[in-house]
Amino acid sequence: MALGDLEREVMTQLWDAGEPLTVRQVHERLSRQRDLAYTTVMTVLDRLAKKGVVTQQKADRAYRYVPAQTREEMTASVMLDALTSSADQDAALAYFVGQLPPDALAAAIEAAQKAR
Repeated sequence: MALGDLEREVMTQLWDAGEPLTVRQVHERLSRQRDLAYTTVMTVLDRLAKKGVVTQQKADRAYRYVPAQTREEMTASVMLDALTSSADQDAALAYFVGQLPPDALAAAIEAAQKAR
């Protein structure tokens, strides 16, 4: 599932925190770099929860939000979605692999061999 710019920024804050955050905590972190309304952050987190990208944990009167997947899992999911939507998956994958730097390609091959 592709995310919008603000959704990606919110997810980055959640991944980097390593612990569940409230709307206020996410808002404070994002406000260091850009001017955002608290309600905007609340709406983004609510939408991410409805999409299943984050989970809500009730904490007193507020929710705490935590990513449903790691950054790597979400990236892989987006890549797989794009690949499976291609009419020629083999060609798309070959093109993608051809764009990888040699070190990344070697790491991918090694990871695939370990997964077997």
